[in-house]
Amino acid sequence: MTAHLRPAIVLVLLFTLLLGGAVPLLFTSVAGVVVPFQAGGSLIERDGKVIGSALLGQNFTSEKYFQLRPSATTNPDPNDATKTVAAPYDASSSGASNLAPTSKALIDRVTEDVKKLGPAPVPADAVTTSASGLDPDISPANALRQVAGVAKARGLPEAKVRALVLANTQEPFLGLIGEARVNVLKLNLALDALPPG
Repeated sequence: MTAHLRPAIVLVLLFTLLLGGAVPLLFTSVAGVVVPFQAGGSLIERDGKVIGSALLGQNFTSEKYFQLRPSATTNPDPNDATKTVAAPYDASSSGASNLAPTSKALIDRVTEDVKKLGPAPVPADAVTTSASGLDPDISPANALRQVAGVAKARGLPEAKVRALVLANTQEPFLGLIGEARVNVLKLNLALDALPPG
């Protein structure tokens, strides 16, 4: 039995060191040289200070900013540990609502959100959450639907804000992979950089 157990233990230790240590270290080192922005977490800075990541959504609440899709992230209720409270875009509690498409709670929430957004066609991502609850992007249709409100809140011409949305729209990779999308943090930073009026 020892003849079989010893080689098994040696192999487990060897592969743990190799695949759990050496290979990740090698890949991390190579990524740090080849794609340093992505390897560092795609952090976005303003005035030398990190303000977010291009990979994680943030909860913008002011009418002067474009809004992300709803977030399903929650935290424990401080008043009742058996319940949760909404904590939009909290990266420490990533997750979906796990409500089924036939869930009355989901149908009621989406119906109410559609009513709040008005009579115009409402893009699906304006009222549905992402699987992670932290999606940093919205569809161009969702961004364009928000142009009038953001322009009014900032006192800017709609054409200027619309042009900014179009300039910040990322097309599918190689024209085929993925969907057109707008990174809301980058769009809002570009909005802040616009001269007034």
